[in-house]
Order: sequence, then C-alpha cells, then structure tokens
Amino acid sequence: MSHLVIRPASADEYDEIARVWMESWVSTGLAEASNFLLANLRARIRREIEDGWSLFVADDGGTIAAMLALHLPKLYLDQLFVAPSHQGQSFGRQLLAFTRTQMPDEMYLRCVRENEKAWRWYEREGFVFEKEEVATATGFMMKCYRWKRQRAAG
Repeated sequence: MSHLVIRPASADEYDEIARVWMESWVSTGLAEASNFLLANLRARIRREIEDGWSLFVADDGGTIAAMLALHLPKLYLDQLFVAPSHQGQSFGRQLLAFTRTQMPDEMYLRCVRENEKAWRWYEREGFVFEKEEVATATGFMMKCYRWKRQRAAG
C-alpha cells in the first residue's frame, strides 16, 4: 500500500491538478475530455485561489492522486476529485478526514445531482441533504449538503 501525503498545492502543480480534476470529472460520465475543458479548469484554479480557495493535493509517491479545494471562511468543501487511476483506494475518505481537521465542527458542499456515486458516498459519510439549486456557472442541478460534528451526549 502506498503512503499518501496530503499537502498544500504549489503553483507549478496547477496544470497537473487541472488534468487530474478533468480526468476524474470525465470518469463520472457527465463530461467529455477536451482541451477546452482542461483550459477552463486551469483558469478556474487560479481564479478560485484568488477568491479564497485553499488547494491541497494527495501526493502518492510524487504523483498527484487527488485534489481537494476548500473555502475555509465559508466552511465549504468545494472540490474533491480522485484521479481514476487512484480510485477505490480510500483516498477520498482520507481527504475527507483531512477536511474535517480543517473544518472540525461543520461544513457544506454541493454535488451534481446526476453524480449519484458521489452524493451517495457523502451521505454514507454523514452529510445531510438540505436542498437542490441550479449552479449558475454550469447549469447543473446541485444537491446541497451539510455535515455537522455530533456532540457527545452528557
């Protein structure tokens, strides 16, 4: 089993992060790989970091296995994508555990309604569905979730 290191992303990794993001998104069946999509994701990474993203990577022996984008002031888990070549190895669960160290009491996320594999996983991980809304940037119907730490009784 490989040793996964979750660490802040560096600017020279943004292009590779965009590639991992695109490959993972395409693996959902909701998009097709294209140079246009890749260019949009590259531009979005830089724009979102300027707008407050904290961007992390899951480093698997020098290979970027996953990307994680958090907007900590908003308690928002914005993006969590594992490269198709690294799916099924609990990397998503490790990234979510890391996210809970960054936002230990509460967090929100949105998931594309048609990405059933993802939202069912978040539900199993304790996220509670709150509402649906249209993402203005993409037109996708989004399922909105919240996770709140359970307090011990007593």
